[in-house]
Amino acid sequence: MTYTVAVRELCEFTAKQGDLDLRFTPAPTALEGIAGHGVVAARRGKGYRAEVALSGSYQTLQVRGRADGYDPALQRIDEVKTFKGRLDRQPASHRHLHWAQAKVYGWLLCQQEQLAHIDVALVYFDIGSQKETVFCERCTADELRAHFEAQCQRFLAWAEQQVAHCTARDAALGALVFPFGGFRAGQRPLAEAVYKAASAGRCLLAQAPTGIGKTMGTLFPLLKAAPAQRLDKVFFLAAKTSGRQTALDALARLADSAPTLPLRVLELVARDKACEHPDNACHGESCPLAQGFYDRLPGARAAALQAARSVPALDEMASGAVQTAGLQAHDPQPRKHSVPLHQAQVRSVALAHRVCPYYLSQELARWADVVVGDYNYYFDFGGLLHGLTQANQWRAALLVDEAHNLVERGRKMYSAELRPDALAAARTSPAAARHPAVKKALDKVRRCWVAVDKAQAADYAVYDAFPEALLGALQQCGTTLSDHFADHPADPDVALQTFYFEAMHITRLAELLDSNSLVDVARPAAHTSHLSRPGSAAAKPGSATVCIRNVVPAPYLQPRLAAAHTSTLFSATLQPARYYADLLGLPDQHVWVDVESPFESAQLHVQVARHISTRYADRHASLVPIAELMAQQFNARPGNYLAFFSSYEYLQQVADVFAKRHPHLPHWRQSRRMLEAEQRQFLERFTDTSEGIGFAVLGGAFAEGIDLPGRRLIGAFLATLGLPQVNPVNEQIRQRMQALFGEGYDYTYLYPGLQKVVQAAGRVIRTPSDEGVVHLMDDRFARDEVRRLLPRWWADERGGLAARTKNG
Repeated sequence: MTYTVAVRELCEFTAKQGDLDLRFTPAPTALEGIAGHGVVAARRGKGYRAEVALSGSYQTLQVRGRADGYDPALQRIDEVKTFKGRLDRQPASHRHLHWAQAKVYGWLLCQQEQLAHIDVALVYFDIGSQKETVFCERCTADELRAHFEAQCQRFLAWAEQQVAHCTARDAALGALVFPFGGFRAGQRPLAEAVYKAASAGRCLLAQAPTGIGKTMGTLFPLLKAAPAQRLDKVFFLAAKTSGRQTALDALARLADSAPTLPLRVLELVARDKACEHPDNACHGESCPLAQGFYDRLPGARAAALQAARSVPALDEMASGAVQTAGLQAHDPQPRKHSVPLHQAQVRSVALAHRVCPYYLSQELARWADVVVGDYNYYFDFGGLLHGLTQANQWRAALLVDEAHNLVERGRKMYSAELRPDALAAARTSPAAARHPAVKKALDKVRRCWVAVDKAQAADYAVYDAFPEALLGALQQCGTTLSDHFADHPADPDVALQTFYFEAMHITRLAELLDSNSLVDVARPAAHTSHLSRPGSAAAKPGSATVCIRNVVPAPYLQPRLAAAHTSTLFSATLQPARYYADLLGLPDQHVWVDVESPFESAQLHVQVARHISTRYADRHASLVPIAELMAQQFNARPGNYLAFFSSYEYLQQVADVFAKRHPHLPHWRQSRRMLEAEQRQFLERFTDTSEGIGFAVLGGAFAEGIDLPGRRLIGAFLATLGLPQVNPVNEQIRQRMQALFGEGYDYTYLYPGLQKVVQAAGRVIRTPSDEGVVHLMDDRFARDEVRRLLPRWWADERGGLAARTKNG
């Protein structure tokens, strides 16, 4: 069996050396890089060939890639690298890696064209000046072959281990059985839909009730389908820490049930949670875990993956392969089953080998079978997993947990804003004081910003395009700051870098601007008022926030979904399906499945409080009726309840009235910006023997992703429809949704609001034996357009609460 590797991946494995050096130096964007390669190719002669596909083999190793260009007349192969700043500041380790790649391409071309020698050129293209710097070496085919074989020899032991691992993994996955003996009701149809979607290479949108075991019901069938579909990777993407942990628990349960399953599972966490020296900069002169990182990486990588290995025979073979490669195994003892590489395990291995845990985990993503991480690792502009998938041409499968969250998360990924405080901090930074060119560029941005603010009559306004003069000033400022950072890499300025990143992000989005995003300018008063009042702002000009606000993330998410062989987006609340298909950019041929609930309507008593209105104008009048309804329910059936409100302010108002009128009834409250320890304490009050009401905010930490089965939670009160606030921003979104989809109010207010309600109510019934009550405290819950968006199995005191249209 052969192992296929990309030229870039091969050389990054074999030719990287020295320190991890992440001192900030401006780098071209992907679009700038593509444009730069195009400029270089256009300057060459008529017979010049760009993007030359090449491949070659060494023993059981197949190497493939695309050379940037080849000039037959000069018999020269080009490896083009775009850059910004000063080339003389490039670390020697980078140049070493570039030469390694260029010479591998040189051999592959000599072999393909039957050449006895070739000129190998490194072409560095300066994005700013559009100038080229060329370093060229004439190499014989024999020299290049020797270089190629040396790289392959260093990688071969690892490749053989990878082939053995993949063979053992696929065989074990083929024999894998469901770990719980039988499926839960509803779990089997979900699993079947996932398996069929994977087999057909389709995208699946799956609505499945809370409590049926969606995580295992999606992971198990996808892993079963992996061998036949030749899947390289499975990415489980979650919106919250609780979702990641549920996936890791499910994978650990699979490992426990299949002791010979050699599945490498990796958890990716945010940098701020993995950094051992947060006060140090990421380079060898500052951080001891960055010094010599690439020299110690091979040993750490081998140890980490061996710690996650399971088959004793494979352990012995891999240990030999590691020793052949000159590496020291960290744990030579065979494992009984797979050990997921959680953050703690990666940290332990990293510190044992004196390397950075965060960047070790990023390296391990190349070799893991299942990666569990946040949405942004795949869907963000610079998403690590998407970038690796593209570079290595992986056949990847996506599982997107609680996919209803991807709408809002996607909008945030593809939005950007300029904050006046960030500009002010940059203008008063030490770097601006010492360098007149930096101060001048920032001052020009300030003047253009003030001009936009002065010309705007209202507190909030939407523009047809990004203000041209301000955009030009930002672009010029970006160039100036790029040059400054390149000239002063050892003199970091946090305030200046923060503004630079904001400015570059917004200028990038300005280049991609279309009808799926808004450009708006808001003064501070506009963020707190319901309506924009012309001329009402007292703030001085230049205090407004300039924003490119994504409304429909579909154009950005669609190509990332298309890059995967198969994807399953699942949640308990994906109603109506067309809303999520439109906003998430699902393929036209995607599959929709709505899994029947295993729960009976008798398990959940749903009551609509038609005498209560929670509209903003009626809030004060609703306080006593809500408090009395809650007390009445608690007295009738003491136990644990959650009460959800639309805001912290509303929560406090009701809780104060409740405490005053019913001081003997226990209750506790969610507070703003709760730390994780405080959230745990809040939940720990829900026990099988406790009684009380927890007051929480709808859409917050306790409204989804928590599991309180049995007596730990017997009911919920929802004093809101969850509708977003009516304000200038949301009204502009409503208008844009109306123009794009013809359902402005529903897409902006109704669907997002009811999704939160159903998620929160879903905390009550978690197992087939649970029973409970949900009070929907607003007269609007009785409306047909609202009822049809609620789960079909719910029933109120009249019966048949939710009516469902055929298309959902």
